[in-house]
Amino acid sequence: MSKLSKIIYFFISIIFFTIFDLYLSEKILNELRFKLTENNVFDLIFVQNTGAAFSIFENSKIFLIVLSIIAITLILVYAFKNITKYSATAVFWTAMLVAGITCNLYERIAFGYVRDFIKLNFIDFPVFNISDIFINISVFALVVIIIKNNYLRK
Repeated sequence: MSKLSKIIYFFISIIFFTIFDLYLSEKILNELRFKLTENNVFDLIFVQNTGAAFSIFENSKIFLIVLSIIAITLILVYAFKNITKYSATAVFWTAMLVAGITCNLYERIAFGYVRDFIKLNFIDFPVFNISDIFINISVFALVVIIIKNNYLRK
């Protein structure tokens, strides 16, 4: 894959994940959560999260906005500097990470909080949203890629 192809793929992926996240979140919050039958796996509820993960930095909106902008900027700068070294898989997961952070940033700016709505019933765990899933899965995948690449070099 050429450098230009990777950059185009990166931006298209970010746009796709962002639209998917915001659309599905809106759909769940406006329609599906009222139609879900009770089950042992999860509930769809609505929680206004004014903090970050596990509600740390609660009511620190400006700090979290600035932190998100810095994180997105650093990821983008690093990605563009190193995109030729990235595999298509790494580009995919990095785009998902940027989209997850971007969607939480958007909600924090637009609403003053992040809309969390997925509650697991089989474990005591904080309520979360699609952006959180994107962030956690992509970070895990990128760590695996980094470890794999460093392990294979030796």
